[in-house]
Amino acid sequence: MSEDTTVDDVRRALDAADGAPPEEALPHLREAADRLTELIDDTLAAAVLSGRSSLRAAGAKAGLSENAVGPRLARTRQLGAYADERGRVTAAGVERARYDEESGTPRTTPERAAPLRFKPRRPTG
Repeated sequence: MSEDTTVDDVRRALDAADGAPPEEALPHLREAADRLTELIDDTLAAAVLSGRSSLRAAGAKAGLSENAVGPRLARTRQLGAYADERGRVTAAGVERARYDEESGTPRTTPERAAPLRFKPRRPTG
């Protein structure tokens, strides 16, 4: 998936699922869910980087517990490079990212890895 997922990308996937038979709709719904998760994560990162929202407040607005925010931020392009050894972005990491952004030297994060998906060992009919 692109690192620039938009609401329109989610809508396109939902539109493709709308009215399709269930077995054809499922891949489109999965794509919509993945794109929406990516969009939420990226928006969380933007909210905390702006300095107008704390980790807790941004998570609460997204319906997430405070403990769920750090790992989700670690999956983002904006804050992935600031994750700690546990794979979480903490308030200290956000502060460092803000400082780096203001000084013009933000750390770069490689492209987001695709989410893990179940793969059957043998074909099903």
